[in-house]
Amino acid sequence: MPSITLPQKENALFKRILRCYEHKQYRNGLKFCKQILTNPKFAEHGETLAMKGLILNCLGKKEEAYELVRRGLRNDLKSHVCWHVYGLLQRSDKKYDEAIKCYRNALKWDKDNLHILRDLSLLQIQMRDLEGYRETRYQLLQLRPAQRASWIGYAVAYHLLEDFEMAAKIVEEFRKTQQTSPDKVDYEYSELLLYQNQVLREAGLYKEALDHLNSYEKQICDKLAVEETRGELFLKLERPEEAAVVYRRLLERNPENWAYYHGLEKALKPNSSEERLKIYEDSWVKFPKGLVPRRLPLNFLTGEKFHECLDKYLRMNFIKGCPPVFTTLKSLYTDKEKVSIIEELVVGYESNLKSCRMFSENGEYFKPPTTLLWVQYFLAQHFDFINQPSRALEYINSAIDSTPTLIELFAIKAKIYKHAGNIKEAARWMDEAQALDTADRFINSKCAKYMMKASLIKDAEEMCSKFTREGTSAVENLNEMQCMWFQTECALSYKSMNKFGEALKKCHEIERVGEEIHLMQLLR
Repeated sequence: MPSITLPQKENALFKRILRCYEHKQYRNGLKFCKQILTNPKFAEHGETLAMKGLILNCLGKKEEAYELVRRGLRNDLKSHVCWHVYGLLQRSDKKYDEAIKCYRNALKWDKDNLHILRDLSLLQIQMRDLEGYRETRYQLLQLRPAQRASWIGYAVAYHLLEDFEMAAKIVEEFRKTQQTSPDKVDYEYSELLLYQNQVLREAGLYKEALDHLNSYEKQICDKLAVEETRGELFLKLERPEEAAVVYRRLLERNPENWAYYHGLEKALKPNSSEERLKIYEDSWVKFPKGLVPRRLPLNFLTGEKFHECLDKYLRMNFIKGCPPVFTTLKSLYTDKEKVSIIEELVVGYESNLKSCRMFSENGEYFKPPTTLLWVQYFLAQHFDFINQPSRALEYINSAIDSTPTLIELFAIKAKIYKHAGNIKEAARWMDEAQALDTADRFINSKCAKYMMKASLIKDAEEMCSKFTREGTSAVENLNEMQCMWFQTECALSYKSMNKFGEALKKCHEIERVGEEIHLMQLLR
C-alpha cells in the first residue's frame, strides 16, 4: 500500500506525538493520535498507527501495541519510522536480533538517520557484534565529524576489536583537531589524553606511551594517574631505577597504598626475603606511623622474624585502638604456623594487660585501659574464625562487661552466634547493637538482615522503616529504591519458612529490578 503524506495540520499533530513520546506524555500522545486517525482520509496512516502502538507498549498494552505497529507496517512498508518503531518493540521484549533487523530495514529508507544509527550501534555492542558496531560508528563519524562522541565511539570500536594501533591513530587524528591551550584546564581533553595513553599501553607501545605522557603531562588534570602510569611504564620498559624513584614519590604521597610497595619491590628486584624486608624497614624509618609497611612483610616472613614484625604491628594497632586489625590479618590464616603465632602473642598480651597493664612483664610503660578492650575484641574474632565459639564468647563478654556502650562489641557477639548456628540469639544481640545508635543506617541494615535470617520478617520491616519515607510502608519504599539485599534476604527467609509462594513473589520482584536496570542500560 502506498504511503500517505500528511497535510500541514496533521503533520504538525504528528510532530507533537513524537514530542509527547520523548517527554513520556503518553496520554497526550494518544489524544493526538486519535485526532489524526479519526479522520477517514488518514485512518490507515502507517506512521501514526506505529506511534500509537509504541505509546501503548509504554503503557503496558503489549498485544494491542504489536497489532497496531504491524498494521502500520503493512500500510507503509517503506517508512523508516514504522520499521524503527517495530525495532523498539522488539528491543523492549529483549528480541535483540529481530530489533537489529528492523533497524537495518529502517536504514534502507533513511540511511543517514542519526537516531536509528545510534540505536543500532547500542544493540550491536550489546550483542557483541563488534564488526557491525565498527561500521555503524563509522557512519556516525561521517555524519557528525565535529562531535567528540563520534570519534571516541569509532576509536572504541577498534579498541574492542583489539586493533589497538588503529584505535590510537583515530584518537590522535581527533586530538589534532582540538584547539586547547596548554595552560587551560580542560577535564574532557585530559580524559581523552589518558584514554589515548591507555590504548598505546594495551597495544604494547610502551615507549610511545611514555613519550606521550611526558608530552602532555601539563594538560592532564589527574596528576596521580600520570605518576602511577609513569611508574608502570618504567617497569615495562625495564628502567627499574627510574621506576623506583617514581614509586618512592608516590609513597611520599600515600604511604598506605599496597600497590606502590609492590611496584617498588618490582623495581628494586630483591633477591632474598632479607633484601625484601630491607625495603620495608626503610619505610618504617620514613613513615613511623605507617601501618601498611609493617603489614606487608608479614606475607612473606616466617619463624622468628615473622614473630618479631607481627609483635610490633599488633602493638601499634592495639595502642591506637584500630578495630579492623583482625581483617587486615585474615589472609594469613591459611598458614597454620602463623595462626598459632598470632594466637600465642595476643593471648599473652591479654594476660599481661590484665595483670600489669603492659604487653609484657618487662614492658616500658603502662598502656591505656582501652588497649585490653581491643585485644579482647581481636581474640573474639580470632577464635570465632577458627571455629571456637565458646572461647570467642568468653573474650567478647569480658569486653562488653568493661565497655557496654561500644556498638562493635555487640555486633561481633551477634556474628559469633550466627556462625555458631544460633541465629535467633544473633538477631537479639544485633538488635542490642543498633539500640546503642538508632541513627546509624549501617547497623540498622545489619540488624534487619539478621532478623530476616531468624525469620522475623515483620520485625525486620519495622527496623527498616526507621530509614524509609514516612507515609508509605517500608516494603513499598524499599522496592521503589530497588533495595536488592532486602528483597534477597526476604526471599531466603520465606524459603526457610517453607512459604514458597511468598519467596517466589520476592524472586519475581528481584527479577523485575534486574530487567529495569538492563533496560536502562540500553536506553542510555
